[in-house]
Amino acid sequence: MAAINLTKGGFERRIAAQVDNLEKLNFLGNKPALIDFYATWCGPCQRFAPILESVSEQYVGKVDIYKVDVDSEEALSSMFNIRSIPTLVFISASGQVQRVSGAMSELELKERLNNLIK
Repeated sequence: MAAINLTKGGFERRIAAQVDNLEKLNFLGNKPALIDFYATWCGPCQRFAPILESVSEQYVGKVDIYKVDVDSEEALSSMFNIRSIPTLVFISASGQVQRVSGAMSELELKERLNNLIK
């Protein structure tokens, strides 16, 4: 299963209906989530995309993986104060949020996801 493209409406249904605190969300998901903020014109984002797709298939049922195009979803990008891309937002099942700016290797991504699942 590929990563799901996330819109503001999808965010409100799947992640949080409203965001008061980016450190801890009133998270609606039933498993951890990863949100990749990217742009189609971004070179590092393009190089990271195949890694994210591969990993998203390996973590089906364990972690919900989403993608947000910063150009078409400016409200979400603004909500998370995205200043550089790619930016990865990891959300634990309890709603704790961690942000990482920049792409990472498949091994690094799997390590972060495994820690998120624990």
